[in-house]
Amino acid sequence: MNKLNTDHILDARGLYCPEPVMLLHGRMDTLQTGELLHLMATDPSTQRDVPKFCTFLGHELVDQYVEELVFGYFIRKGPTA
Repeated sequence: MNKLNTDHILDARGLYCPEPVMLLHGRMDTLQTGELLHLMATDPSTQRDVPKFCTFLGHELVDQYVEELVFGYFIRKGPTA
């Protein structure tokens, strides 16, 4: 796992589509532009959904990883979101 200095952590492990992205959407609304969120999920569909979420809403997917059935994402809140 990449050890980025994150401002926020969202643990969505054990949740299934669409819950991880719904929680992510709500959490991103509370962040300031430029803040970095670390999302952890166990639902494989996040591999498709999270990058699309970022592209659609103008957030930056800084990095992602898979580690022992956990899908991790580092997302920086975009200025237009």
